[in-house]
Amino acid sequence: MTIPHSRRRSAAPRALLALLGSAALTSPVAAQPAATPAPVLESEEAFVHKLPAASPHWSYIRGGFDSGGTRIFNGDTGKMLGMINTSKWSDLGLDPTGKFHYVSETIWTKVLRGTRQDLVAVYDPVTLDLVAEIPMPGRLLIGSRINNFVISDDGKTGYIYNLSPASSVNVVDFAKRKFVQTVELPGCASLLPNPGVGFSALCGDGTLATVALSGKTPTVTHTAPFFSATNDPIFDNFAYNRGTSEATFVSYTGLIYQAKIAATPVVAAPWSIQAAAGLRVGETKPLDINWLPGGRQPMALHRATGRLYVLMHKGEYWSHKDPGTEIWVVDLAARKVVRRVPLKKPAENIEVTQDDKPLLFINGDEDATRVLDATSYEQKFDIEHAGGGLIAVAGAR
Repeated sequence: MTIPHSRRRSAAPRALLALLGSAALTSPVAAQPAATPAPVLESEEAFVHKLPAASPHWSYIRGGFDSGGTRIFNGDTGKMLGMINTSKWSDLGLDPTGKFHYVSETIWTKVLRGTRQDLVAVYDPVTLDLVAEIPMPGRLLIGSRINNFVISDDGKTGYIYNLSPASSVNVVDFAKRKFVQTVELPGCASLLPNPGVGFSALCGDGTLATVALSGKTPTVTHTAPFFSATNDPIFDNFAYNRGTSEATFVSYTGLIYQAKIAATPVVAAPWSIQAAAGLRVGETKPLDINWLPGGRQPMALHRATGRLYVLMHKGEYWSHKDPGTEIWVVDLAARKVVRRVPLKKPAENIEVTQDDKPLLFINGDEDATRVLDATSYEQKFDIEHAGGGLIAVAGAR
């Protein structure tokens, strides 16, 4: 039987609908079970992590000029413990008594513009919370130097270097948390606490200035010139021994100066670090290649043993910013280099802990800090992304 043309046309849509309906019934999407309701999350209570009593093996590492913050690391484990808020134009001061952390800084209300504020921020060493701010005048255009901000041995007084643009020092009473006075100190910087007197500072005329604060007005005296800031300058990141009130300076050519800090400081005659290693002394003449000290924080002193650790590199005079490729270990009492330690990577900053099992912390541009045993000189590990800035440890300065 032949089906008329009109009937075939009407049957086709019905067949198509039947096929679509069958496909819908067997669709994987339609066959999926209903979604499981999300679990109810329990509420969490906010808390602040508290640090234990500081260990001698803790290090305080600046992130570098372009990276804010000072990170606290455990040298035994390499783990980060916390961070102190240090801005670009700031200096960190560790209280010798361990009661507080201090940061002298200049900040602006709109990052680098707006209203300028010069202050010392006071932080709790357990919670790292901001405890107080001590306003002060003057401070500007300085930061990231070890000896710009020093604290008296009893932890009660801070001395903050200013460059605004004249050189001066702000004296701050930490016990009363107030600014006391500004001492004009033309041509001088790089401070040292001077117990029972006030403070001392290196000066561009080659002298050591001492500021006595016991009277109604500050009294400034100078030693005779003992170095030439033109011919053979001294590194401003020098070492200071609070236990003996002695400072150790190193010049660009490698001369070591030792000074007894007192009301009238006494500076001993210099001696050559190269000669102490059995090599010829450093010179200033051009193109003369020799072993020379270099870096941003080129030396560290272990007070109990009198060992000075100096970053050394091969170069010519005026290569004082070049990183060290070796650590020279100097016995200051014997005036002898007792060990030369080659480094796998150059380093710009060095610091040593002050306990009887000391650790060395070194870093540079690679943004990692290396931890070495300061006796065997074996590298324990690298702390990745620790920062490449200045290094501090408790009791070192």
